[in-house]
Amino acid sequence: MGRNNPKNIKAHNDKLHKKQAKEKAKKNARTEKLKEIVKRFNESKT
Repeated sequence: MGRNNPKNIKAHNDKLHKKQAKEKAKKNARTEKLKEIVKRFNESKT
């Protein structure tokens, strides 16, 4: 980002927020998968 003009700042923020959203979605998917595994494990344990 060469110059701090609104267009470049917006492009940077959009890219950053997109990256953060991807990371958050990955984290949520992992926790859901873990919950499912734990649930299955607990069912088979009884």
